[in-house]
Formats: sequence, C-alpha cells, structure tokens
Amino acid sequence: MGFKENLKSELSYKDMLVKELANMTGISKKTIDNYLNVRQYMPSADVAVKIAQALGVSVEYLVTGEELSPTKTSLGPEIRDLVQNYKQLSEFDRKLVVSIMRILRSRDRKSSATPY
Repeated sequence: MGFKENLKSELSYKDMLVKELANMTGISKKTIDNYLNVRQYMPSADVAVKIAQALGVSVEYLVTGEELSPTKTSLGPEIRDLVQNYKQLSEFDRKLVVSIMRILRSRDRKSSATPY
C-alpha cells in the first residue's frame, strides 16, 4: 500500500474526517483530498510530518505501511506477526478486523468504567 491508501486507512481507523485533519495540521482540505484521490500525489516531507504527527504514526508508516526498522520498534513478535497477517488480508477482511477491534475496545471501556 502507498501513501494514499495508508492515509485513508489511518483516517478510517481514527474515525477522523478530512476536515478534522486539515484543522489539526493547517493543511487545506483540498490538498488532503488530493493526497487521497489523485494517483501518485505525494506530499513534501514537512507536510508528511505534520500529517503523521496529527495521526500519531511515523512518516515511514504513511509512505510504506511499515516502520523503518523492525529492530527499532517496541512491538513484540506477537504484535508484529498480527500486523503481517493483517497486511495479507483483503480490504473487506481488514475492515472487519478493525470493526471487531472497535467493538472490543468499546466493551473494555464500558466494563472498566462499571465496577463489578
């Protein structure tokens, strides 16, 4: 996946609108729309850094879908394996996995807020 797909994926995962990202970064909505819709349209390095920071990911992740060096990441082998398996799923299955994670997070928040 390239920048365009990774940006779309992160916006979806964060449940963030393009307008919200534009406000957070100071980058126009039209410019971000171009990154999302125009094939092979890449931002400059400083713009990519602003977008990555707003989304809480690295620039390398936005561009390549992977962290620069697996040895520099704090993710354990189990998490890295999950990520690799996720990357091999179809787009439909990825969306399904993300939906399941959101349900589980929501359930965890509710159960931790309610004393037993």
